[in-house]
Amino acid sequence: MNKKLLFVYNPKAGKAQIRNKLADILDVFTKEGYECTVVPTQKRGDARTVVAARHDGYDLVVCSGGDGTLDEVVTGMIQSGFRTSIGYIPAGSTNDFGGSISLPKHMVRAAQTAVTGRDFQCDIGSFCHEDGEDVFVYIAAFGLFTDVSYETGQEMKNVLGHMAYLLEGMKRLPSIRSFSMKVSWDGNELEDDFIFGMVTNSFSVGGFKNITGRNVKLDDGLFEVTLIRRPKNPIELNNIIVSLLNRDIDTGAMYCFRTANLRLESAEPVAWTRDGENGGSHTKVEIRNVCKGIDIRIKPLSK
Repeated sequence: MNKKLLFVYNPKAGKAQIRNKLADILDVFTKEGYECTVVPTQKRGDARTVVAARHDGYDLVVCSGGDGTLDEVVTGMIQSGFRTSIGYIPAGSTNDFGGSISLPKHMVRAAQTAVTGRDFQCDIGSFCHEDGEDVFVYIAAFGLFTDVSYETGQEMKNVLGHMAYLLEGMKRLPSIRSFSMKVSWDGNELEDDFIFGMVTNSFSVGGFKNITGRNVKLDDGLFEVTLIRRPKNPIELNNIIVSLLNRDIDTGAMYCFRTANLRLESAEPVAWTRDGENGGSHTKVEIRNVCKGIDIRIKPLSK
């Protein structure tokens, strides 16, 4: 047994279901010849810190939790300055990214994929702002509902799943804010008032499939961008939400395009979320696609 594996998991994610699966998951790792270092996170930021400080003797880093845990692991890997393959065992409430790369929902089977699957070189995002640079795995967003995921309590998430996000989000409808922003990309520029914007590399957001666009590829060096203008009345808002969920784009109400680089500027700070976690408030944000920036384990090719 000479292969080394670093396993970082969030014990509270997804109804804390990993507690009943931990022994089976470690058994899968051991049977594939890995010597395991196991780290249960205690608070936000732990996964990033552990991965950033890891030594280069690990052959594989596996994480289990929600997409926020994966975001921390990827951030820590970027900060470490060297690259190791990542296995992901989804255990959160929505797991958009896990679904996008077709990982098994069953945790033990996902563990098997982590140690026997093949590497997929996936795009990630660089998120630059006044205070520095962060990364995101599949989404950076602002506006309507984007603070719901990190303000919705873990217990509520565990009981209700992504219905909790919708219930929390519905409370916000009477007090929708819009943000006056200038958006620049590929020689294009527009200025408008937006209630929502998302820059994505995923097939789903918040558990809703195909909301990001058609013919999405996770390794093409491009993001899918959706910006929703401020509605004039509640009926128009309802039409926008229906159009978005059906991906029946109303170009009069929203802008949709693909790009590798994007700049957004506003007079007042705008709150962002990255992979469902708090991304801070910023007046200037530059988002860049890091093409094939990570190696993520996916199912092996069928024989």
